[in-house]
Amino acid sequence: MAKVTRDDVARLAGTSTAVVSYVINNGPRPVAPATRERVLAAIKELGYRPDRVAQAMASRRTDLIGLIVPDARQPFFGEMAHAVEQAASERGKMVLVGNSDYIGEREVHYLRAFLGMRVSGLILVSHALNDLAAAEIEAWDARVVLLHERPEAIDDVAVVTDDLDGAQLAVRHLLEHGYEYVACMGGIAETPVVGDPVSDHVEGWRRAMDAAGISTDGRLFEALYNRYDAYQTALKILSSPDRPPAIFCSTDDQAIGLLRAARELRIDVPGELAVAGFDDIKEAALADPPLTTIASDRPAMARAAVDLVLDDGLRVAGARRERLKVFPSRLVTRRSCGCA
Repeated sequence: MAKVTRDDVARLAGTSTAVVSYVINNGPRPVAPATRERVLAAIKELGYRPDRVAQAMASRRTDLIGLIVPDARQPFFGEMAHAVEQAASERGKMVLVGNSDYIGEREVHYLRAFLGMRVSGLILVSHALNDLAAAEIEAWDARVVLLHERPEAIDDVAVVTDDLDGAQLAVRHLLEHGYEYVACMGGIAETPVVGDPVSDHVEGWRRAMDAAGISTDGRLFEALYNRYDAYQTALKILSSPDRPPAIFCSTDDQAIGLLRAARELRIDVPGELAVAGFDDIKEAALADPPLTTIASDRPAMARAAVDLVLDDGLRVAGARRERLKVFPSRLVTRRSCGCA
């Protein structure tokens, strides 16, 4: 059987091949509803399948969006990647996912690979974008949206959560329960990373404690972001004779590791120790006890990132401030803080 072409579809629908193209690609020009219906009916009748490779070669763009995350095994990034995939599917795009493992060289590797594939755009969750990665983006003149984090190395559009306000919400709530002070389980960094959510969570904790007139000296504990390493750190913290009465964790994954350590040491939560996290991953509601945490609208953030990365006017000079989208944080109370 001869291969069905776009000319065949146009002939059957009684229109031009350009109009067929507009229907298939949802633009760039509008098509009258009746004409669109004729084209779609012709496509169905003939069994036409667009040659995506040829389209990509002609337009120098594919129907792909590149997404680079630090570690998709962590529930937060896994949920974010799924939300991006859902949003991209609504726009007729597919998503390629790469894990940087918090390693700058791997981030550059995926940047080069995805940009070399002529992706329609790139959504980047970068812990600390290095100069080489930033230069790679500039060299390709790529459409890039920073999601969740906004490192200083690249001046581009960002979609983020109000991390500072969210951390203060959580810490103030713990203090309102009457705990003498709240310790913080932050990340591991010699110096704060500008635009890093965990750094903002730690700063939010400091501000809430300062506003309450409570010292933070000696009450910040460093831990990796995942539950497994946080569990080991928590065993040491909770075995100390001056164990904190309440701990704010900069991620839910850390908080889940902390809850496991408390359970092993037979420390009652929240009777002897109150815990709050940040992210509201799905497992937070199933933790033992259910975890009080800070939530943001990840599906809405993902849709905003996809919409921005597919916007032809994305790289308008000097428009960064207007293109910074900050989503509000919301306190979700459960039993781990002492709430009923």
